[in-house]
Amino acid sequence: MKLFPLLQPDLVLGASVLDLTPAILTQHQIEGLVLDVDDTIVPIGINIAQPDLIEWIEQTRQIVPVWLVTNNPSQVRIGAIADSLSLPYFLSAAKPSRRKLRQAIQAMSVEPERVAMVGDRVFTDVLAGNRMGMFTILIEPIVCAESSISFNLIRKIEFAIAKALGVSLVAKK
Repeated sequence: MKLFPLLQPDLVLGASVLDLTPAILTQHQIEGLVLDVDDTIVPIGINIAQPDLIEWIEQTRQIVPVWLVTNNPSQVRIGAIADSLSLPYFLSAAKPSRRKLRQAIQAMSVEPERVAMVGDRVFTDVLAGNRMGMFTILIEPIVCAESSISFNLIRKIEFAIAKALGVSLVAKK
């Protein structure tokens, strides 16, 4: 029995956001995407999207609308990333708050259960998406070598707590 179902992602991808394929979106009847930014699409400290992410966004946006919703408050950094991807965004989202997610979903004109919240954190991205009634996808983070040690520790602690609460964070084959 899961003690905290709001922490349970609908899909544990077990790979980066770049492995979220059109087939997976179609299989789960996803009609819109909300992406976290830091460590979901770019490592913390990076201010522009890499070419492989730009290509992935271009292909994905042909299938579904895409928005960025991040807790990061940096207008300069998040604006630069969003501009490099030509995506609309909300910053300072305070996830697990639902307010900015609700605004992104309304802008897409898609029912919340048909929009996927994609992120690398259980206690912010997954919890916020589940609270909003979205389809939640937990991905492996994209991190740079300099930040990986502190990030790995935080992620391990978060995952240990989630697992102790009955949450399964194992990717399905």
